Amino acid sequence: MNLNHQVTTSKGDSYCLEAMRTREHSTPTKKPTSPKPENAITIAVSSRVLFNMDVEQQIFEQKGMEEYLKYQVDHETELFKPGPAFSFIKALEAVNAQLRDLYPESEELFDVVLMTNNHAHVGVRLINSINHYKLFIERFCMTGGNSPIGYLKAYHTNLYLSADSMKVREAIEEGIAAATMFTSEKVTQVSETQLRVAFDGDAVLFSDESERIYKTQGLDKFFEHEKAHENKPLDHGPLKGFLEVLGKLQRKFYAKGHRMDCPIRTYLVTARSAASSGSRALKTLRAWGLETDEALFLAGAPKGPMLAKIKPHIFFDDQMFHIEGAAELGTVAAHVPYGIAQKLPPKKTKDAKETDSPSK
Repeated sequence: MNLNHQVTTSKGDSYCLEAMRTREHSTPTKKPTSPKPENAITIAVSSRVLFNMDVEQQIFEQKGMEEYLKYQVDHETELFKPGPAFSFIKALEAVNAQLRDLYPESEELFDVVLMTNNHAHVGVRLINSINHYKLFIERFCMTGGNSPIGYLKAYHTNLYLSADSMKVREAIEEGIAAATMFTSEKVTQVSETQLRVAFDGDAVLFSDESERIYKTQGLDKFFEHEKAHENKPLDHGPLKGFLEVLGKLQRKFYAKGHRMDCPIRTYLVTARSAASSGSRALKTLRAWGLETDEALFLAGAPKGPMLAKIKPHIFFDDQMFHIEGAAELGTVAAHVPYGIAQKLPPKKTKDAKETDSPSK
């Protein structure tokens, strides 16, 4: 069903391509160079989240590999339309431009790698589209059907975004922050100058410790547990490391007097109640030496309306219920398949409607 999961080569060999491109500029400015991977914040994206490839996926599923490859070659001058990660990647580039102005010699920059197990024949069309949209993506890894997960650590990947949920699970199992993205018909216009990233709390930034208490022992035991452990930091979740690198870049702007107009803004959007379970979340971030610019404790209320006001480039949550609710109102949301919520059905209220965990 998933193209990136099924594509295979005749020899089974991986094909990695470092795509060196030339871009047109309106002014004769010097082209930036890619930072060394060990110094950069590496964001690996699959071709199917950077661009909308729904038509091509349909051709593969209905007509097979050879027809798919023929279509790609026949249409390689036809541009792909932007996919769900496109605005996020553009925002990373906007942050990089401001970092280069403030720190001309620094390599602490976002570095985007196109990481796909698509076939190399698709590479020309991808490069044409990347050049057209003036995206600064120099590194390609096209594995021709083999899983790209093994390359993520080699690229020092800080975040992996893919349309293939199985690959995302593999990445998380390898200790790499990862999330699944979905094509949505409705997408809200977002800032072109400020990167906005919103995180759920439990099973995303934090472990699913509290979620497990709620799922297995109920709401009262959850509140008791949080009160008893209020001063004990939660263990980390799969996206903690990504918040860390965002905070590191934020501090570089603060050091130059740009706290109030920092081009990176982070949000904690959780269904926890502030009074009964919010303190532990905030104290955990403090214990880690981290913070979010804004913290929204919704006490079980839907997250979609608040996210519509925030207009983040990406929102991370471990429950599809929230992913779908956010997408319906135009927010690009990414699913983090981690924790007990992936194994147990959602709890039901007396009238059999879905209710959210108070630890989210």
